[in-house]
Amino acid sequence: MDPAVLREDMVDGLERALGDHLDEDVDVAMRTVPRHEFVDDHPYANKDTTENGSRVLAPSTVARLLSVLGPADGDNVLVVGAGVGYTAAVVAELVGDANVQAIDISRRMVLYARQRLAETGYEGVLVDCRDGVSGYPEYAPFDRILLEAAAIRPPRSLVDQLAPSGRLVFPMGGPQQRLVAVEPGCDAAGPDGVVERYGPVQFAPMLVDGEQPDGVARNRTVREDREYHESGWHARTGWEQEWVDWDEHL
Repeated sequence: MDPAVLREDMVDGLERALGDHLDEDVDVAMRTVPRHEFVDDHPYANKDTTENGSRVLAPSTVARLLSVLGPADGDNVLVVGAGVGYTAAVVAELVGDANVQAIDISRRMVLYARQRLAETGYEGVLVDCRDGVSGYPEYAPFDRILLEAAAIRPPRSLVDQLAPSGRLVFPMGGPQQRLVAVEPGCDAAGPDGVVERYGPVQFAPMLVDGEQPDGVARNRTVREDREYHESGWHARTGWEQEWVDWDEHL
């Protein structure tokens, strides 16, 4: 069947399922982006799937995230968790591809997303291999940041990279998660910057460098020893010295 027809059917189903929770602009953008160019396995089925070893969010989840995010034309947007590139492509339809930056901790997924975005006409989207917890300070401030991974609290580096009227959307919590919007500059924001909670979600936890499946395994002993010797009364007093001239000590 014609992918355009399947795409229309998909979004029609989202309209019925999400009702007023589906933003009109997101509706139009999802009718435009050819999802089958990013997802090979049943691209227009409303379910999570796996592509190139990475989880691909169901279309209803993408629609929900972007409706809460609320990006507008010309906004500078950061997508943390580029994945296959589909979410970034939908955002590009909303704000312009030159205004979208996407990062992913997996180099394999970065290359995959770059290829798919370029092949579908969204070559202006910048995709880079970064640890999501650090954000992308070179392109800050961002009007909107979407984090497609769970965190216990709003990541401080991402909050710091928001514009004064910016918004961060992400799943907050551990086993029990809720989709939240963070607006630090809003008078109605709580102590953690959360302005509104949008119901339960279930995402994988946010990864840091060394935890990605295709990366170099973290040597925790080296990392922790370095942190130990850089703090406290024991700092800079022995083996952590860059060079020891043993001839002077024997």
